[in-house]
Amino acid sequence: MNDDRADQQPPRSRMHHIFIGSQGIRSGWSIGIFIFFLAVITFIFTFPTLYLLGKMNLPANNTQPIQSCAMELAGFLGLLGASMYMAFLEHKPLFSYGLEGTRRIKGFFYGFLFGFAALSGLVGVLNLCGFLIFDGQSIFGWVAVKYAIGWGAVFLLTGLYEEYLLRGYLQAALSRGIGFWWSALILSIAFGCLHLANKGESPIGIFSASFAGLVFCISLWYLKNLWWAIGFHASWDWAESYFWGTADSGRLVQGHLFSVHPAGNVLWSGGATGPEGSIIVLGSHGERQSINRRYIDETHHRSYSWHDRDMRPCV
Repeated sequence: MNDDRADQQPPRSRMHHIFIGSQGIRSGWSIGIFIFFLAVITFIFTFPTLYLLGKMNLPANNTQPIQSCAMELAGFLGLLGASMYMAFLEHKPLFSYGLEGTRRIKGFFYGFLFGFAALSGLVGVLNLCGFLIFDGQSIFGWVAVKYAIGWGAVFLLTGLYEEYLLRGYLQAALSRGIGFWWSALILSIAFGCLHLANKGESPIGIFSASFAGLVFCISLWYLKNLWWAIGFHASWDWAESYFWGTADSGRLVQGHLFSVHPAGNVLWSGGATGPEGSIIVLGSHGERQSINRRYIDETHHRSYSWHDRDMRPCV
C-alpha cells in the first residue's frame, strides 16, 4: 500500500526543479536571498549609526576608533542577521557557517598570536633590509592603552566581518554548487578585489589579500570553523595599524604606538601602501601557511566537517 502511494506521488514541476535541487534551494538562489537580506539588515543597522555619529558631530570616517567601531559593528550585525536567517531557512543552528565549533577560544587565541608574530616578522625583515625606518614611539601611558583597546575592538570586528562575509555563508552556499575549492578560489579573488576600493592599494597588495584568503580557506577546511582565521586577521591588522604604525592599504590611523616610514624602492618597501605592498609580503604568506599547517597538525587531524554533499556540485 505504501509503495503504491509512493508511486502515485505527482512529478515535480519544471518550476520546482528550477528553484529546488537535491540539497534544497539551489546555490545561486540561496546566495541571492542572502545578499538581499544582507543589504536590508545592514541598512537597518547602518542608518541609525550614521544618524548618531552625525548628532555627535563625528564624521563617518575610519581614522578614529569610535567611528570605525560603530560602522564595523553595524556591518557585522547586518551580516550576522542575514546569516542567522539563512541558517533558520536551512534548519541549521543559528551560529553556523564557520562560527560553530568546540575550540573557538583556543583557535582565536592561537590565530591572534600567530597573526601578530607574522606581521611583526615582516616589519622586522623590512627594517633589517633598510626598507622601513623606525621614528620612535608616538604615544605613551593611558593614551596608548586607550588606543590599543579601541583599535583592538575595531580590528576584532573587521576580522569577524571580512572572514564571515567571504568564508561564511557565501562559501558554504557556493560550495554546494561548484565545490569547496573552486568557491574558495573565487571568493579569495573577490577578497582581493574588494581592496581596490582602498585608494592607497597596490597590485601586490591586492594579490597578497587574495593569497591570504586562500590560506584562511585552508584553515577553514581543516579546522571546521573560522576562529583561527578571525584571530589571525584581527591581530595582523592591529599590529600593522596600531602597534607598528605602518600604513594598511594606504591608510594611516590616528593613535598608533610607534611611527615608521618606508624607504627605498617601492617594490620592496611597499611605499604608501604599507608592508602589504612589499614583494616581501609574499614570503610572509608562505610563513603564514606554514604556521597554519603546524597548528592544524597539532590540534586537528580530520578534514573539514561540512557533509560530503556540500563539496559536490549541486545537480
